[in-house]
Amino acid sequence: MTQSATARARAILRDDPLFFDTETTGLSKSAEIVEIGVVDAEGRTVLESLVRPRHRIPADAIAVHGISNDMVKNAPTWAEIWPDVRQLFGGRRVGIFNADFDLRMMRQSHRQHGLPWEKYGGSAFCVMKMYARYFGEQRGLRNAKWQSLQKAGRQCGIALPNSHRAVGDARLTCAIFRYMAGLTSP
Repeated sequence: MTQSATARARAILRDDPLFFDTETTGLSKSAEIVEIGVVDAEGRTVLESLVRPRHRIPADAIAVHGISNDMVKNAPTWAEIWPDVRQLFGGRRVGIFNADFDLRMMRQSHRQHGLPWEKYGGSAFCVMKMYARYFGEQRGLRNAKWQSLQKAGRQCGIALPNSHRAVGDARLTCAIFRYMAGLTSP
């Protein structure tokens, strides 16, 4: 028998997960991370940092998240911040809205900085895919489609906006997950 999305969310919360988001130089195969945000299961900031990419941030990406090349010029590189991220994620469950995208950006940032891709020791789960199941269960739909972070937040009545900044979006992801578990938002 399949476990409901709410029961699964509650079980994951018992493991004290982290919630993670990135902002990037774009969507391409050469894009890399320019900001990382991690919050705990209560929505408290655990890590927030701009990340200096190897290549300039294109104007279209700046228009989305507002992170300029000037803002990242003194930030740590991905190679410099990765050891802290790896240690933080080690042995933890990590919730990501659209995990496929953020994990791809991590791999690409590794490649851009000459780091071999290594399993970070944590266990990622995709909140977007879990929310689609929850949304479908709540509305009696068999195959509910994926929702954007912003739309999922609105559907849950969460006042936090989709900010297109890493910590804000990680906090919204956490709030959506807590909502799925039947808990109040942080």
